[in-house]
Amino acid sequence: MTQSSECESSDFNINKLASNYSNKKNTLEKNTSIEMDKMSQELISSIKVSKENQIDAVNNRFPCCVVWTPLPLITWFLPFIGHMGICYTNGVIRDFAGPYFVSEDRMGFGIPTRYWRLSVDKIPFVQNKRETWDRAVKEASEEYKKRMHNLFCDNCHSHVAYALNLMNYDNSSSWNMVKLCFLMFFKGSFVNFGGFMKTWLPFMLIIGTITLIKSSFF
Repeated sequence: MTQSSECESSDFNINKLASNYSNKKNTLEKNTSIEMDKMSQELISSIKVSKENQIDAVNNRFPCCVVWTPLPLITWFLPFIGHMGICYTNGVIRDFAGPYFVSEDRMGFGIPTRYWRLSVDKIPFVQNKRETWDRAVKEASEEYKKRMHNLFCDNCHSHVAYALNLMNYDNSSSWNMVKLCFLMFFKGSFVNFGGFMKTWLPFMLIIGTITLIKSSFF
């Protein structure tokens, strides 16, 4: 009778241990599954953001970029002067193209030949940085729809500067047309070789012609 009780007790303990092991295993598998789902969602979100941030020059999409294209005649003689715009986080371009007109998704003087890539991470003191960027670009565009275009004082560069000041980009509210002009010239990347030629070929032809004429007469 005692031996039978001991066997029953031993069986009970084994079953209890097996049950505990099974419960722990199920809990572990459940937690692992939750962690895997969470990691998958984060990976998908990261891939989505990465794709959204990719530059697509074929479709003129330049997320979080300042873009630039030559101005006829002016850029031929002064290659650092051109037409400028700023893009939403989805890459759509906004540019102050003329009096009381800010174009969208179509630059006033042709497709961009250069771009200067910025980062939403340089917008301080806010949680949703992408939303802050887009709101600043939109507010600047709405403001410049009310303004007369002035080539020397209030132009496409001023529109971009206004947007950057609104978002306090790089912790600065002193963006201006001159600063942007030179930053684009020295930091901007060419979209492709065609963009480089479109920017520099007229200037080089003019310089070459002047040099040829000068050498012929002197």
